Amino acid sequence: MDATADNQSPSSSDVDVTPRGATSAVLRALQLIQHDDSDSKLQAAKEIRRLTKTSQRCRRLLADAVIPLVSMLRVDSPESHHESALLALLNLAVKDEKNKMSIVEAGALKPVIRFLQSDNLNLQGSATAALLTLSASVNNKPIIGASGAIPLLVDILRHGTTQAKVDAVTALSNLSTHPDNLSIINETSPIPSIVSLLKASKKSSKTAEKCCSMIESLVGFDEGRTALTAENGGILAVVEVLENGTLQAREHAVGALLTTCESDRCKYREPILREGVIPGLLELTVQGTPKSQTKAKTLLRSLRESPYPRSELQADTLENIVCNIISQIDGEDQSSKAKKMLAEMVQVSMEQSLRHLQQRALVCTPTDL
Repeated sequence: MDATADNQSPSSSDVDVTPRGATSAVLRALQLIQHDDSDSKLQAAKEIRRLTKTSQRCRRLLADAVIPLVSMLRVDSPESHHESALLALLNLAVKDEKNKMSIVEAGALKPVIRFLQSDNLNLQGSATAALLTLSASVNNKPIIGASGAIPLLVDILRHGTTQAKVDAVTALSNLSTHPDNLSIINETSPIPSIVSLLKASKKSSKTAEKCCSMIESLVGFDEGRTALTAENGGILAVVEVLENGTLQAREHAVGALLTTCESDRCKYREPILREGVIPGLLELTVQGTPKSQTKAKTLLRSLRESPYPRSELQADTLENIVCNIISQIDGEDQSSKAKKMLAEMVQVSMEQSLRHLQQRALVCTPTDL
């Protein structure tokens, strides 16, 4: 692929550096794409792909190429022609909301969906990448969801190439923010494939972040929670992201575990505890995003033996909650690690409080007597 999809981290900045002589090249490409012969159209598609690789200005100037490029997808021509047109459209759509909408309005979804089912892995991968980019548009989400693309994306998540799987889960994550789409995704039973991709991914990667985003959304359904806990290593994979993921991924991970535990505490408390979640939760209460900190503290309260304070004499503090949990943990390694983390957390809290008091003292001390 050339251009980087809107919601992926680019390998290099998408700097709008318009090549010298680009204006004349744009005009030439627009003329070529209007020709009747397929060779001229192919040449134009390749040129458009090149011009729009990094230039936002060229993407705007070449907006009129959308309709003839979509027409190339429909005609019976060699797959190489289809792929060239698809890649040109992909580059035109990146970081350009108008082009995204225009491509869908021009009727691109039907041929793109057909390419998702192609035996040609390159064409299938290009179609998946195109849907990833098009699905970043709020206006396109319900249209793509209603087009029948979601089950095919989940199928690619199961059987596609590694890159296609990554693009598919990102596209599904984009689409899942529309409520109707999330229900359709849930009906395709995607959790096993998402967990499989999560296990194979570096836990600090964007892919792991997208996987955990999907898992957090899907455990809102009973089928999603059942599938996650039934999948061998499913909960553990989420716990590993909670410990080693990006800040956003850790927020999704703790959210997924919290939703699961709160849905049926008696059923899910033990499976979550068994995977050694306590040290990661303790760390999140100090170092996570504000949402992560709140969710981690809430989950710690849910994981203790009793959901209520044991007595009025023992305050419902985080330290007491964790001590209560630690007393229930099987395995010396996990208990020891949790106790160490708790001690470190208390030390950090004391140091922060001391610094706060010192700062207040400096503010309150009169400089002139």
